[in-house]
Amino acid sequence: MAEVGYLALVLGLFISLYGIIAFVIGVTKKNPAFLASGKGASLAAAVLSSVTTVALLYFLMSGDYSINYVYEYTSKDLPVFYRFAAFWAGNAGSLLLWLFLLTWYTVIVAFSKKTKQLTPYASSILLFNSAFFFFVLAFLVNPFERVPGWTPGAVVPDGAGMNPMLQNPGMVFHPLTTYLGYVGFAVPFAYAMTALLTKTADDEWIKVTRRWTIMAWAFLSLGNLWGAQWAYTELGWGGYWGWDPVENASFIPWLTGSAFLHSVMVQERKDMLKVWNVTLIAITYVLTLFGTFLVRSGVLTSVHAFSGGPLGRYFLAFTVFMLFAAIFLIVDRRKLLSQARSFESFLSKESSFLLNNLVLVGLAFAVFWGTIYPLISEAVRGVKVTVGAPFFNSVSAPLGLALFLLMGVCPLIAWRKATLKNLVQNFQWSAVGAVAVAVVLFFMGIRKPYALASYGIAFFTIATILMEIFRGTRVRHRLTGESYPVSFIRLLVRNRRRHGGYIIHLGLVLMLIGITGSQAYNLDTTKTIKVGESLSIGQYSLSFNNLAEKKLTSDKDAVYADMTVSKNGAYVAQIEPQKVFYATAPDQPESVVGLYSTAKEDVYVVLASWDQNGNTTFKAFVNPLVIWLWIGGYILVFGTIFALWPGRGSQAGSKYVRSERLAQEAV
Repeated sequence: MAEVGYLALVLGLFISLYGIIAFVIGVTKKNPAFLASGKGASLAAAVLSSVTTVALLYFLMSGDYSINYVYEYTSKDLPVFYRFAAFWAGNAGSLLLWLFLLTWYTVIVAFSKKTKQLTPYASSILLFNSAFFFFVLAFLVNPFERVPGWTPGAVVPDGAGMNPMLQNPGMVFHPLTTYLGYVGFAVPFAYAMTALLTKTADDEWIKVTRRWTIMAWAFLSLGNLWGAQWAYTELGWGGYWGWDPVENASFIPWLTGSAFLHSVMVQERKDMLKVWNVTLIAITYVLTLFGTFLVRSGVLTSVHAFSGGPLGRYFLAFTVFMLFAAIFLIVDRRKLLSQARSFESFLSKESSFLLNNLVLVGLAFAVFWGTIYPLISEAVRGVKVTVGAPFFNSVSAPLGLALFLLMGVCPLIAWRKATLKNLVQNFQWSAVGAVAVAVVLFFMGIRKPYALASYGIAFFTIATILMEIFRGTRVRHRLTGESYPVSFIRLLVRNRRRHGGYIIHLGLVLMLIGITGSQAYNLDTTKTIKVGESLSIGQYSLSFNNLAEKKLTSDKDAVYADMTVSKNGAYVAQIEPQKVFYATAPDQPESVVGLYSTAKEDVYVVLASWDQNGNTTFKAFVNPLVIWLWIGGYILVFGTIFALWPGRGSQAGSKYVRSERLAQEAV
């Protein structure tokens, strides 16, 4: 079975290369037979990647520990849930997941009937990427390699087991959604490069890849969200985002992907920003490859990173090649992409979109620079420096607030040219309300400038979005005579693309509120106490009732503290912070946080250590408004699904929406 899996990798490499050749001959010679053969090769490559995937999953589930990958990441006592997740716990498996997704995405593209003139080129580019991953898996990180010293017929009784920190539900969902996002960006990248190769100057490639781009962005959003939740509940440090280099590696393409999603609207509507859009999607996909290089090269220290080896050099070479190939095509076709139109006014929706892009790209560059600067410093000066959270926070705070302010401005500003009078009319009540909120919060004790600005901007953005929806509902009510509830629902449904975007923005604003509260006004304390004593933090008192041990499963035991949480003297909850010890890794205990969560704040307690004399050390945190970060994240995902849902309104507005737009622009 192992030999079958490996053979599928080698055959997949040659089939992918053949598919590229078949597509190239087919389009240059206009030969339908070769085009059909290229499609067949795409399907064959996907089937072969599936064979390899099934083979590795079989070994993981059956517990064949003679396979080194199975030995390193599973053991007899590992639950089936995590045996499945072990598929992407290591280098070989995670790259195989990437390959599996990429090959099936290629099949969908190759057999697409929407753009037959672009499909062969896009399929060839995707097959080229697949060939690289087939090569890496076959010759650099073979997932079917046997354990050292194994001989045919020998039985390896058990494996080393999975790292306890990975035995969390987040291990199943976070990597999978992140990879769905990473690989998803390969499709719009392939079509963008195809448009350049074929000298296609229109926006057909954007229309074809719109759903691909939004789905990739949504999965990457969900991956980042679930990664933050995993860090919050698993690592026991009281936070959810530490600006770890690998966290940054998935955040940076999310930023550039967000910029692309906004700027393509300008190209669709005004036939502008063609060079910018091609550049953005190229950068986004290259950044996903660069992030993969960071994780696998061994050049950085991270709880997320894999060990080093020759793989990093190959990944860097491939990333650089893809980057320079894209740059060459963009520079060579720059005249083709030149726009006939220009910005008519700084006060216009297209200008606000461009400003939004500049802020997003500026933030992406700042995070990118902070991430790679230690590597550059070590390579050039031989000195390894550390760029910590203070740098990233100081950069992201002002740019982030500017971005959220633009979210509030954009919905109510007109295309082409807006007048100052219209801007004042549209924003006066939202602006007055935002100032009033800031003043009220100031007298309530919120005195930090960034916090006041953040909450004021959050109110402003929410108010403008709700006002836009209310105006649209009112116009539709007047035009159709429908009741206000019916008008509201049909307004949203008949232009899901537009209003899905508004829902996404509302989710982001709620996330901003959660981030601001948890970062600006969190409390923490560390204290050593004995049973019967308590520790205080803010308005809370944590009474330590007992320290005991319990058996969770056959391979893990927990030491837990029974604690009573009181607020202002009144009982509110019972919590049990724990340390879980695994038989396969007794020196790597897992922290299970004691958590009491409300809409206002989280009480977060970590059992740090204890001794034979009964001295027990706890780390306690009060994190305000964290729950709104999670709620906002899921609203963002809902808005994305709402915008993508097929049917009327997912592509363009109805006559009522157009009438609504005309009526609003006349105001």
